[in-house]
Amino acid sequence: MASVKIPKPLPTLPEDWNSESNFIVHAPLSPAVHRNLSPAGPHFLAHARRKRHSRTFSEDDRIQAQQNVKNVEDEDAGEISEAESPVLLSRDPKDWKNQDHYAVLGLSKYRYKATEEQIKKAHRKKVLKHHPDKKAAVGAVDDDSFFKCIQKAMEILSDPVKRRQFDSVDEGANRDPPSKKSKGNFYKGWGPVFESEGRFSRKQPVPKLGDDKSIKAEVEEFYNFWYNFDSWRTFEYLDEEVPDDNENRDQKRYIQRKNNASRAKRKTEDTARLRKLVDDALSLDTRIKKFREEEKKLRNAKKDAREAEEKRLAEEARIKAEEDKKRKEEEEAREKAQKADSKKAREAAKNAVKKNRRVLKGSVKDVNYFASGDATPAVIDRVLGEVELVISKIDNEDLQTLARNLSGTRGADAIKSTWVEAVGELVKKGNAKVEDFKVFTS
Repeated sequence: MASVKIPKPLPTLPEDWNSESNFIVHAPLSPAVHRNLSPAGPHFLAHARRKRHSRTFSEDDRIQAQQNVKNVEDEDAGEISEAESPVLLSRDPKDWKNQDHYAVLGLSKYRYKATEEQIKKAHRKKVLKHHPDKKAAVGAVDDDSFFKCIQKAMEILSDPVKRRQFDSVDEGANRDPPSKKSKGNFYKGWGPVFESEGRFSRKQPVPKLGDDKSIKAEVEEFYNFWYNFDSWRTFEYLDEEVPDDNENRDQKRYIQRKNNASRAKRKTEDTARLRKLVDDALSLDTRIKKFREEEKKLRNAKKDAREAEEKRLAEEARIKAEEDKKRKEEEEAREKAQKADSKKAREAAKNAVKKNRRVLKGSVKDVNYFASGDATPAVIDRVLGEVELVISKIDNEDLQTLARNLSGTRGADAIKSTWVEAVGELVKKGNAKVEDFKVFTS
């Protein structure tokens, strides 16, 4: 059993402390409960293992430790399972810039995804296998060329800056895009391509290509991301070596300027390459065609709705114009009819007035202008003057009444009496003065 170590001694109790007076009971102990326990857990398994193999504690711990080491070694061996080809083993360590450092360490399937721990494990395994001392111990004759390649690979991949420079030009991690004539699944063919290119993005995470169920916003976000791709990719790894001597400074500056120009050129070419790759993917993406067709349908639907609305409004305007025209024609016809009726009424009234005037003048003419013998011109003028005065003072209705009364009256006295009565009404109404009449008041 492991012992418990207390770093500091427990504090001493005060001298006046008493167990009877100072001891405080916060809660009583719960009563005992009988429970059935099932044998389980790592400690029971260890006990069963020791009983089965008749081992002591120390023997079992030693055997388990050996087994754990073996499991770790087997795990490491599983990670580094790539076979070393004769071409790889015969590499010239001086040509390290053209060396595939991941392949040298057996990490071709991981490449830029390899973790620092995996790189360390891979290096340890390669060193244990190819160290010159180990090969010499077994009597193998071998130069240390491949071992130097291993050391160079570890130097590059263990340095974050150098590893990023190598990852920028690592063609082994590139995925070639499918050809335009390829009839394979678009998403399976292009997904790994963009995943590979996404390792150079400053913005993480990189949007996924998605599938045919992706919505328009997701697809637009994907292509907007790649058309505005912010790449950290650099090309220092391919620089020409600058001489270390300080004697030829002009040559050193020339090589540096040449390297800077080469980096800028490669960066421009890489940007153009990536843009063309995105253009090709966009041209082959069936979702874009589907979205465009949907947008076209939506535009056509809006256009049809707009045209239908315009047609409806035009039809309503036409109907309203026809109704207004019809109503105007009806009003004009009604006004025309009213004018015609009014004209007829006026003409009829005018004719009636003329007729009534003739009746009134004829009534005095028929009785010889109330003269006992031949009526002189003076008498005729005097009687007709008073008749005209009556006609000018009387309204049409009374004029018609007077004409009707005179038409049904015979005899000079009766006719004169009718005139006298009519003049009396005019005077009574204030329309005429009694002194204006001489014939019809005597």
